[in-house]
Amino acid sequence: MDSKQRVTAAIARRTVDRVPLGFYAVDHDTVEKVLGRPTYVRNKIAIQVALWEGRRDEVADSLKEDTVEFYRKIDCADLILPKEACLLPPKDYQPDPPKKIAEHQWEDRQGRIFQAVPHVNEIGVVHDPTRGAKTYTEADFAGPAEAVEPDASAFEVLDYVIEHLGRDRYVCSVSGGITAMTLPGGTEHGLMMYALQPEVIHAANRLSVAEQNQMDRWYIRPRCGGVLMEEDMAGTNGPLISPAMFRDMCLPYLKERIEHVKQTVDQVVLHCCGHTIPLMDMFIEAGVDCYQSLQTTAGMEVGTLKKLYGDRLAFWGGVGVESLIAGTPDDVRREVRLAMERGAPGGGFILGPSHSVAKNTRYENFMAMLDEFVALRDKF
Repeated sequence: MDSKQRVTAAIARRTVDRVPLGFYAVDHDTVEKVLGRPTYVRNKIAIQVALWEGRRDEVADSLKEDTVEFYRKIDCADLILPKEACLLPPKDYQPDPPKKIAEHQWEDRQGRIFQAVPHVNEIGVVHDPTRGAKTYTEADFAGPAEAVEPDASAFEVLDYVIEHLGRDRYVCSVSGGITAMTLPGGTEHGLMMYALQPEVIHAANRLSVAEQNQMDRWYIRPRCGGVLMEEDMAGTNGPLISPAMFRDMCLPYLKERIEHVKQTVDQVVLHCCGHTIPLMDMFIEAGVDCYQSLQTTAGMEVGTLKKLYGDRLAFWGGVGVESLIAGTPDDVRREVRLAMERGAPGGGFILGPSHSVAKNTRYENFMAMLDEFVALRDKF
């Protein structure tokens, strides 16, 4: 089997010649150690600043060349997601950069404040005066759906990675999007609407599904292995809304989206953090084939999940991000062995970290994970 065949079979819970390996994402500090040079790959702050400064093509060239070289150098990853090969603005876009107001802080024309946090590789909006100010009604989501075809250059990096690695490796594509826990106005405001304005949530979901179904024709890229859909719908202690609410207000729309995606591809991988066991039967009912982000700190242990759902769902993960960052190589090796022992029997398992190979991962821990995997992958 080549990597593409191996992952396809694992996700379908068929027999494989050996356990596959995949990463949700690998942040730039690890990529740079493998390549021996700086990179834009998963360097979120540097990418954003470069785009603001009009250096879009510089970013694209780095993402294309460095992603492909990284995966060829480590040479043991079977499954690749579009997290390193992210979508970019089109070639002819004109940036409207915010003004810098402090170290690692910018303000745009709408008054939004962007904050960069270099030690965790994050940049985002920390103040948005436009959020939460609007009161939503059903009329805001009356439609009709009006999806706009994106410029093809937005997919330049992803298409390059699929072309150069997708012949024998399983490279996921993006899609038109996921409709599950829609949160108009942001998390806090949106969650209140589930209790106080359920009819608005339904209207928002109907319009979202219609628009995303239209966008699939452009976003699902040719020759991909499957599609990644992702949304965090739970915290460490459980789902953000009750399972009964999820079944009524989210499941029908998630199911419709996955059914539409599967008109183009056969397999859907869902990334969702947190303790989602109360929702897992509904993810399966919706058509999810493989579940990624086995957050062990939230009770998502691979052996338990395999016992409960392994006859209906493939699982990808098993190595705690916390161990990669703060543990020792021996800790990481133990987690790899334990994950293989509990996840591999019966198939339907892909080894990987519980989330991304995050910023500040110890390089010796990353290499220990790869080394232990290679030593064990043919034994299960």
